Amino acid sequence: MSKRTARHRAEKGGAKTGCWPLARSRGGRNTKIHALADARGRLIAILLTGSEAHDCPAAERLIRRAKAAKRMLGDKAYDSAELRLWLEGRGTKPVIPNHSNRKQSFSFNKRVYKERRRIENAFSRLKDFRRIATRYDRLARNFLASVCLAAALVWWI
Repeated sequence: MSKRTARHRAEKGGAKTGCWPLARSRGGRNTKIHALADARGRLIAILLTGSEAHDCPAAERLIRRAKAAKRMLGDKAYDSAELRLWLEGRGTKPVIPNHSNRKQSFSFNKRVYKERRRIENAFSRLKDFRRIATRYDRLARNFLASVCLAAALVWWI
């Protein structure tokens, strides 16, 4: 990058805005949408991370945004002993299946775990919006705004 281009970007506020671009991979721009839903499948908290980030660190940040629930349903990506301990300390029962290579397995209620389809349906409804499914936005703040707007249109209006 030339000095002129860097100075031009700094003048426009590109380097100072704090809006990071979406993660890049060989397939294009990628990001993960982490969401917390209520019992009816409505999204109540949304968080974006880069596509290379693991799910567990984002889960704790996301769950803190809502009041403590009776149960937290998650998929195998959220299977970690630290997250389980943190949830139990908060008074929430984790309903998370074990990884296949876990040495100490935890029990979980399979009947309750079937209710996780509601969050999957919520993501399916979000991806009905072309802008979210194709991720045209270059900045994360714009993409997050689109996701929040779509969630509000689908569930709250």
